[in-house]
Amino acid sequence: MNDLAMKRVKRLTRLQRFSPIAIFLALFIIMTIVSPTFLQRASVMNLLKQCAVYGILAIGETFVIMTGGIDLSVSAVCGFTGCFVSYLNANAGMSAGVAILLGLIVALIVGLINGILTAIVDIPDFIATLGTQTILSGLALLITGGLSITGISKVITVIGGKSGFGIGFPFASLTFLIILLIAWFLQEKTTLGRNILAIGGNKEAARVSGVRIVATKIIATVLSALFAAIGGIVLIGRLNSANALMGGGYELDAIACVVIGGTSINGGRGKMLGTLIGVLTMATINTGMDMAGLASYYQDIIQGIVIVLVLAMDCTIRKKLADG
Repeated sequence: MNDLAMKRVKRLTRLQRFSPIAIFLALFIIMTIVSPTFLQRASVMNLLKQCAVYGILAIGETFVIMTGGIDLSVSAVCGFTGCFVSYLNANAGMSAGVAILLGLIVALIVGLINGILTAIVDIPDFIATLGTQTILSGLALLITGGLSITGISKVITVIGGKSGFGIGFPFASLTFLIILLIAWFLQEKTTLGRNILAIGGNKEAARVSGVRIVATKIIATVLSALFAAIGGIVLIGRLNSANALMGGGYELDAIACVVIGGTSINGGRGKMLGTLIGVLTMATINTGMDMAGLASYYQDIIQGIVIVLVLAMDCTIRKKLADG
């Protein structure tokens, strides 16, 4: 490869790496201009609180997408776990700790099932996790009877419903940041993280290199379900109740955050810090347009445009890199 081609590759790689940050900064500046109160402390804290749940889901989704898969069940795991934990605590009289523990165990089992279906049975991720999503949504309706569950212990609701540290910093956002740090460590500092990217980049090459494909994919789906369950527990606090519809649609928000953050939808490339940028971008769009008094369908339009632009840019850059 000559010097000119090398420079071109470096330029395209740099564009690919920094475009999510550029998009976030551009939207942040626009929203600041559109809504003068956007940078007020209360607005910033509300932004952080609003994005915490789908941000937690996005972290788990990132692991799966890095392998070249996708998990459509994260919103259903989030909603079902919230209903299950709330039912055990408020209706069955279990302590908060036991209810949360059982909820997380059930989520781990769901993640394991997703992993077995996709990695061993070889059902396409889209179909397998769509089936899991449907089952869990039905179970949530069965548990709640179509009604909201209230009277939940404050030990549970404090995680997603309270703020503190003298500045009104949401505990939900603190939970998100802790999980982000754990996920960053797993991806950047462990063999698991390298194996996940290797599978997404080239499965056969990873297999030849000694990567345990099945085990790694199962771990990715288990992590996705576990983080989605934690998101459901946080969401209980935000709502101060639980219902079968909670978390609905969050799988699309989570996937959008991952894609906007620069993780390749085909797998093999991505970073947790990129997902953080994607989460902040989505939150900036939602919060900024809410404050500007624009209807929710405008938010959907803007989100869709941003996602399509990011994907188009990524596909164009990858094609040019492949062509040399």
